[in-house]
Amino acid sequence: MRRRIVILKTGSTFEDVAEERGDYEHWIAEGLGVADEVVTTVDVQRGEKLPEPRAIEALVVTGSAAMVTEREAWSVAAGALLSVVVERGAPVLAICYGHQLLAEALGGEVGYNPRGRQIGTVHVTLSDAGRSDPLLGPLGTRSRFQATHKQSVLRLPPGAVHLAQSPLDDNHAYRIGRRGWSVQFHPEFDARAMSTYIERRAELIREEGGDPDTLLGGIQETPEGPRLLARFADLIGK
Repeated sequence: MRRRIVILKTGSTFEDVAEERGDYEHWIAEGLGVADEVVTTVDVQRGEKLPEPRAIEALVVTGSAAMVTEREAWSVAAGALLSVVVERGAPVLAICYGHQLLAEALGGEVGYNPRGRQIGTVHVTLSDAGRSDPLLGPLGTRSRFQATHKQSVLRLPPGAVHLAQSPLDDNHAYRIGRRGWSVQFHPEFDARAMSTYIERRAELIREEGGDPDTLLGGIQETPEGPRLLARFADLIGK
């Protein structure tokens, strides 16, 4: 029987984008390919009550424009929940903000990436452990994903298995236990979404010394993202 999935929502996309295309949880659910009745979204950033850890059969954590190091009350509570769910062995997929939140909750270090903002289509290279990982391994040694973040996991939590790196981020993916996966990239983003983020943040990118036009020119479709989400759905059904 298919497990019920909780999507822990830690942030939202741009309001007009959400009105037109849905928000992060809709993109994730579409990639998972599961029926609506299987998914429950909890908007923790807006104060919705967290579920009991023992009631969570599978968990996906979204990205956010917030910063983990600000340690807002809702974020700290979500991190505590994450740590318990992972320790229980339930399947987890932590994305972007979730990736950092899980690392900090389990004793890793999160902070501003000393290499600066990473935004656009990035090449993610798997480690030896990543190539044999049941979630990432089938995608191939070097895959493309969409990413946008300023903070990174600077030090993995104890016991984490390093799975992948990208040009500006050494700890781009890791696994905790047998079924706790954490990725810095956004598997739910497509090229259109990524282009929108670069366009909306073009001035900030220029102020930081980047070139938004070059980044826009480098945007590619990333079919590996939906494949990863579909693979996660397959794995948690087992």
